[in-house]
Amino acid sequence: MTDAVHRTPGDWVCDDNAALFTDLYQLTMLQAYFAEGMHEEAVFDLFIRRLRKRNYLVACGLEPCLHFLETFRFTSDHLAYLDTLGLFKPDFLTYLADVRFTGDVYAVAEGTPVFGGTPLLEVVAPIGQAQLVETFLLNQMTFQTNLATKAHRVRHAARGRAVSDFGMRRMHGTDAALKAARACYIAGIQTTSNVLAGQRYGIPVLGTMAHSYIEAHATEADAFRAFAGLYPDTTLLVDTYDALDGVRALIALCREPGEAFRPGALRLDSGDLTTLAREARRLLDEAGLDHVKIFASNSLDEQEITRLLDAGAPIDGFGVGTRLGTVADLPYLDSVYKLVEYAGEGRMKMAPDKATVPGRKQLYRVYDGEKAVRDVLALHDEAPGGEALLHCVMRGGQRTEAGRPRSLDALHADAEAALRRLPDHLLALEETDTPYPVVLSDGLRIRRDRVRAMLEQRMDV
Repeated sequence: MTDAVHRTPGDWVCDDNAALFTDLYQLTMLQAYFAEGMHEEAVFDLFIRRLRKRNYLVACGLEPCLHFLETFRFTSDHLAYLDTLGLFKPDFLTYLADVRFTGDVYAVAEGTPVFGGTPLLEVVAPIGQAQLVETFLLNQMTFQTNLATKAHRVRHAARGRAVSDFGMRRMHGTDAALKAARACYIAGIQTTSNVLAGQRYGIPVLGTMAHSYIEAHATEADAFRAFAGLYPDTTLLVDTYDALDGVRALIALCREPGEAFRPGALRLDSGDLTTLAREARRLLDEAGLDHVKIFASNSLDEQEITRLLDAGAPIDGFGVGTRLGTVADLPYLDSVYKLVEYAGEGRMKMAPDKATVPGRKQLYRVYDGEKAVRDVLALHDEAPGGEALLHCVMRGGQRTEAGRPRSLDALHADAEAALRRLPDHLLALEETDTPYPVVLSDGLRIRRDRVRAMLEQRMDV
């Protein structure tokens, strides 16, 4: 092992080094393509093979992918490092210096509900370029789609109550925490504790207080008085010592003369939240403090929120952290990026349970009235009917109008509208016995069978 040479401040993935955020085999394959003179156009599909524990997914992560493709380049530092590996020839490294992404990208809009086996995006580019960007695209699309899906489930479970993203401290890295806040907002989580996400994306930020602040004061009441005096209408954490004693201390301060102490909410962060919320609500209402809301946190997710609300817990809002930010019940998706066409000829993988469908495609959503009833995966130049979901977001390495950055509020509004059009049973937290149907068009099925027969014949020779 050799000591790394740090040429940039900090160990962060950024525009200046993102080209090296790739698996080594992408580069060794690229050199092989280069050596063999293989530069024809290829088509790669990025999709989730199958759904697990989910009835739908919420597509997310396209914007950072397009930014990466726009800014992708190898610097002299990158090339100097690659030269030290002893794998790459000088003419190939010279070639890399000029590599830019010049292809086309087709994608579903962020916030669109999608299903197993259908492309989230399709890359059409010279094979080396299309191969090289696989790692980054999968990294961004997989995590953010998974996170946005989890966030929508949480928001749906909250039944209109406020939900805030509190998970950044336990997420798997700083990039994950930043992109998670964005994905959460698109999916309907209204606020975040992540200040950088607030600055970067314009997401409303929300914070309460930590137990350490309470502990640092001589008494709980002293801490409440000081904090609420500085931040009127704040949320006070009441369970540092005993939750109901904390509620009583809050009530006592509210009864003091004057208008100085006017908290907007209290926060429960431990214990039996249903029982504590009921008793806190009773104490507040008896004291005439019906305006003080109850905010809950502590290892929440869609299942626990559902349990609390089904039990009648009088909770007005939720701070959801670890289980949302890490997608604790489903920490990965079975995402893949597969070659489906090269030099105008269909390509497919035929391995059991991993077979792919060859050729460029278009995805259509068919509706019966206001509700979606099935998706049809078709050849890109077919028109079986329905709403076409794959849009050209980049052409010749440049964004199209459909690929322009959009505000998160606009993306959220479109996501809400699209998710409302799903069959109601798909929004249940449990896996449905009647999955949403995705079918192949006649043309795509014929092409698949023809390519399969061709490959089988070649293998028999």
